[in-house]
Amino acid sequence: MEEETLTSSSSSSSNANPPSEDAWIDACRILYPRWKSFRDSSQVVIPLTISKVNQFDAARLDVEMAAMLKEQLVKVFSLMKPGLLFQYEPELDAFLEFLIWRFSIWVDKPTPGNALMNLRYRDERAAPIRGKEVRTGLEGPGLTIAQKILYCVGTVGGQYVWARLQSFSAFRRWGDSEQRPLARRVWVLLQQMEGFYKAASFGNLLIFLYTGRYRNLIERVLRARLVYGSPHMNRAVSFEYMNRQLVWNEFSEMLLLLLPLLNSASVKKFLLPFSKDKHSGSSSDDTMCPICQTNPNIPFIALPCQHMYCYYCLRTRCGAAPSFRCARCNEPVAAMQRHGIVSGKNPKS
Repeated sequence: MEEETLTSSSSSSSNANPPSEDAWIDACRILYPRWKSFRDSSQVVIPLTISKVNQFDAARLDVEMAAMLKEQLVKVFSLMKPGLLFQYEPELDAFLEFLIWRFSIWVDKPTPGNALMNLRYRDERAAPIRGKEVRTGLEGPGLTIAQKILYCVGTVGGQYVWARLQSFSAFRRWGDSEQRPLARRVWVLLQQMEGFYKAASFGNLLIFLYTGRYRNLIERVLRARLVYGSPHMNRAVSFEYMNRQLVWNEFSEMLLLLLPLLNSASVKKFLLPFSKDKHSGSSSDDTMCPICQTNPNIPFIALPCQHMYCYYCLRTRCGAAPSFRCARCNEPVAAMQRHGIVSGKNPKS
C-alpha cells in the first residue's frame, strides 16, 4: 500500500506545472523587507554625548569676542561728539553680530567660540542615526541655506528689533502713558512677550541640562545641533591665564575696598620701625607735611608738639577725629598756630 501511495504522489507531482523563471525575483521581493528589518534591528545606535560645559563656554567666548571687537570699534569714534555713538549702539551690536555670522556660519565654518571648543553646527534633521555610514556619531551635513538665513534673522535681527523696541518704548514712556491707551497696550504686550520668552528660555535650559541638545530656542526650532568637529581633537581649553587674571582682579578690588578704611598715619607709625630711613625726624623732613608729604602751601604748627602741617590736612584730621595725634610724635594735637596766633579757623577769615 505504501508503495502504491508513493507511486501516485510522484506521478501527481510530475504532472504539476514547473516554477517560472522569475519566481526567484518574486521571492526576493517578499523576503527583502524582512531581511532589512532584521538587519536594522541588529544594529546598535551609537550614543552621542556633547559636553554641556563646552557648549556654554563656546557661547561665552563668542560674547567676549563680540565685546572685544566692539571695544576696538568704539576707539575709532573716540574723537567724535560724546554721546553720539550711544544713540546707535543697537546698530553697532547688530553690525558686529552680522560680521561674525557672515564669516563663520554662512561659509560653513564655526564661530570663534565654537572653533576653540571643537564644535560645529549640524543639521539634525538629515543626520544619520544608524547604518554603515555611521562611525563615530559625528557624521552629518552642516546647516542648509534656509537654516543659516533663519539663524541670522533670529539672532541678529531679533536682538536688534527687540533692543530698538525697548529703547523706543522707554524713551516715549509707554508704560506711564494714561492718555494714549494704544501705547499702553503695546507696552503691556511687550512685557508679556518678554515674560513668555524668558519662561520658554528657562524651560529650554532645563531640557538642555538633561539632554545636552540645543542651547537656546533658535537652535531648537531650527534643529541646529552642536557636535564635535573632530573626534581626535583636544576638546578642552586651558583657563590657567584666565583664572590668574580673575584672582588678581578680585585681589585688587579687595584692596580698593579696604585701603580707604585704613588710617594712613597709624599704618605709617606701625611701619616706621621697619623702615630703612631712620632720619625721618631730621630738619630736612620737618619742612614737609607728615600727612601729604609735600611742602605746605599754608603752613600751620600743631600744638603742643610744634610740628608743621598743611592747614587743610591738619584741619581735616582734627575735624574727623577730635583726639587726633601727631603723625611724628604721637602726641595729642590741642590747637593750631600760625605766626604766633592760636586759631582753629580758616586763615582767610
